[in-house]
Amino acid sequence: MDRRRFLRTVMTAAPVLALPTVATAVPTGPRVLRFAHLHTAETLEVEYMDGVRYLPDALTAVNRLLRDFRTGDVHDIDPRLLDLLHALKGATGSGQPFEIISGYRSPKTNAMLRTHGGGGVASGSLHMRGQAIDIRVADVRLTDLREAALDLARGGVGYYPSSNFVHVDTGRVRRW
Repeated sequence: MDRRRFLRTVMTAAPVLALPTVATAVPTGPRVLRFAHLHTAETLEVEYMDGVRYLPDALTAVNRLLRDFRTGDVHDIDPRLLDLLHALKGATGSGQPFEIISGYRSPKTNAMLRTHGGGGVASGSLHMRGQAIDIRVADVRLTDLREAALDLARGGVGYYPSSNFVHVDTGRVRRW
């Protein structure tokens, strides 16, 4: 290689060599969640992601479990919500299923709860978009579940100690 070609190669590569090493997201393996729906008594243990991609049949099973239990309406659940729950499971070290109080809510159910539910139900609730869930976990104190969700900073976190649940969603980061 002549000197000019060598210098051109070095000069072209120099900016790349000066960049810090960037860690890319590497799949860590399957993601599994366990649920126990408190209103329907249904349970589900599901591998919803194989480490690389979401599994359509598993997402369908989750959609069905998290349906509006009052009307039977099924809606797609945001996979990011499942990722948030998976992160919460890891952050809390829980070995128990997520106990579901409310997943998807139809507009009809949301309107009924706003009228008769004693307040606290948003007219534009993310439950109606499949982006919110109300949960608790048997082996995690409610305050610890709330703190873990706040620490993740992946969406909204509502704390309802008198009703014994925490609301998490994939909307903007906020708390109440």
